[in-house]
Amino acid sequence: MDNHPIEGLMKSTLENLKDMIDVNTIVGDTIETKDGTLIIPISCVSLGFAAGGSEFYQKNVPSTDIKYPFGGGSGSGVTVKPIAFLVIKGDMIRLLPVNQKNTYDKLVDSIPQIIDTLKNSFSQKSCKKNKEEIKQEIKDAVEQELKREVTVEE
Repeated sequence: MDNHPIEGLMKSTLENLKDMIDVNTIVGDTIETKDGTLIIPISCVSLGFAAGGSEFYQKNVPSTDIKYPFGGGSGSGVTVKPIAFLVIKGDMIRLLPVNQKNTYDKLVDSIPQIIDTLKNSFSQKSCKKNKEEIKQEIKDAVEQELKREVTVEE
């Protein structure tokens, strides 16, 4: 018995979905900070799938043994949304849920503190710095502020 063309459409779509979605989509790559803290992003994956088809008969052909022409299609949609971060520091393991509105608000609220830290750093040292030193100071200030936010949430 021959496979129906709709089976080929569904098989092709599902194989492509399998290639797109794997465990690394849900549990992301581990990020390690300078102090050895491990941060693992965790996401929610939503998936939609549809397939359909139709056979078209020809009006002037009386035989019932003729295979009708087939027309069909399939499609899918995937949404990946971060929902939490697993933070591992020493013996402590914490799951920090992501509430996007609150996370963005906290980030925006922390910008003045980061700027103050940078101002203090620049005013204390009157010597000239190269770009790499400035970049490192900015990176350290942001990292320090993010650690402070994690500590506040705990």
